[in-house]
Amino acid sequence: MNVKKLVGVGTMSIVNQTVPRALKALGYTPEQVNDIVAYIDTEKTILGAPHLQKKHEPVFACSMGDNAIHYTGHVKMMSAVQPFLSGAISKTVNMPEDATIEDIEQIHFDSWKLGLKAVAIYRDNCKVAQPLSMAKKDTGKEGAQESRAEQAATAGTTAAAPATAAAAAPAPDATLDGRIVVKGAVRRKLPKVRNGKTYKFQIADLEGYFTVGEYEDGQPGELFVSVSKQGSTLSGLMDSFAISVSHGLQYGVPLKSYVNTLRGTSFAPSGITDDADIRTASSITDYIMRRLALDYLKFDDRLELGLASFEDMPEAQTSLLESAEPAVLVQALAADAPAQDASGLQPTATPAARSKSGAKQIVQDPSAPLCYNCGNQTQRSGSCYVCSSCGSTTGCS
Repeated sequence: MNVKKLVGVGTMSIVNQTVPRALKALGYTPEQVNDIVAYIDTEKTILGAPHLQKKHEPVFACSMGDNAIHYTGHVKMMSAVQPFLSGAISKTVNMPEDATIEDIEQIHFDSWKLGLKAVAIYRDNCKVAQPLSMAKKDTGKEGAQESRAEQAATAGTTAAAPATAAAAAPAPDATLDGRIVVKGAVRRKLPKVRNGKTYKFQIADLEGYFTVGEYEDGQPGELFVSVSKQGSTLSGLMDSFAISVSHGLQYGVPLKSYVNTLRGTSFAPSGITDDADIRTASSITDYIMRRLALDYLKFDDRLELGLASFEDMPEAQTSLLESAEPAVLVQALAADAPAQDASGLQPTATPAARSKSGAKQIVQDPSAPLCYNCGNQTQRSGSCYVCSSCGSTTGCS
């Protein structure tokens, strides 16, 4: 039971109205609930109430009183929520009246180790008047001393009165020599002065720029997009897109994941670009992601995403392949060789084989644009696209 001091004069006793609802949810009958509430009103505590099972006592743990949550439980629960908030948490850590200076010092150290941005503590009965306090039953001097001794024993052990919320908070990993590991997203901020690249692009009749800010290791960490139609809906959406990508990169989302998800998105403006490496784009985001992939992703990642072919392999990897053992090359060629059919004849040469013989390689690309003449899906041919239905191309002969 809580005792609230009124602004003018007098006090008001409060039995938390969640107690009857919790008892009902735990399966107690209405008669049992009434008996327990009446006991709280008289004894000022739920401990020892009739019909209340011992295993249910931690459910009704409070910030103060006989059945109190240990103050470290408050800190652990705050640490579980902090990674999802940008600011500090407005939450007071209630400490018992017998808490020492060393206890308060330790709680601030623990809060710092758990990644909290701020922590406020309140030591019970440390003000002339506090707005909320626990009601205490009138007992003799001996009973009061026993109650204080029992509270001190409870405060001495962290796990003496565990709360459900505290149990759900992250705990120190015993395998790391007692060090506290905070789980959650951690932002990797860019340096104050950072290198970057600015790209000018044109897609159909739209001109624009996008700038990439880099970390010290050359990896992208932020994105700014500026299109010629300032103040338009398109400009606002591009700003929001750039902010979202920047936050994701700084919180550890791989660029490869962005490229895999956003390449091939199709909306106007789209069409032929002025980029020699990317002749057509189905949208602004498609162009930006493919441009970032060409400049920042490794060759293996681009090959996996279908944005590169073996003909584009860097010279270093080509020389390494040429210097490999003959047995390894034989196994690789055998794995790529076409299988014979039932008649003993080999099927038609694959596009890769035709490219080795001098013909242009045609690669299936689900993100390829539609043909401007007939509307069918085009196929990538080198750095351009060709329509297999009408023969139209996006710029290649």
